[in-house]
Amino acid sequence: MKTILIVDDQMEVCELVDVTLSADDVRIIKASKGDEAIEIAQREKPDLIIMDIMMPGKINGIEATRILKSDKSTRHISILMLTAKGQDRDLEEGFKAGADAYFIKPFSPLELIRKVEEVFES
Repeated sequence: MKTILIVDDQMEVCELVDVTLSADDVRIIKASKGDEAIEIAQREKPDLIIMDIMMPGKINGIEATRILKSDKSTRHISILMLTAKGQDRDLEEGFKAGADAYFIKPFSPLELIRKVEEVFES
């Protein structure tokens, strides 16, 4: 069974991603802030984190990604940035922080499924 952590402060996005990716062999966990995502990832060790960039609090998605990728216990976890920030510099910043893939909102559910499958296959 695969575990996916969805991190977004917009609950509608979390619900849409949850419904899109829900399957018998997938367990979904949700967080709404960067610090909460770090805590859950360290405890649950998900197979994939789908991370928004812009979130309230001291730790945004970029910083949370940096922290997770610098921690020995979580650096193996794949991180897919799912964000409205689609400029080249945003993508560069996400990949520099350690993101494994980048996906821009608004998104097609079918395209999200394909992107998640790509991440799992790599």
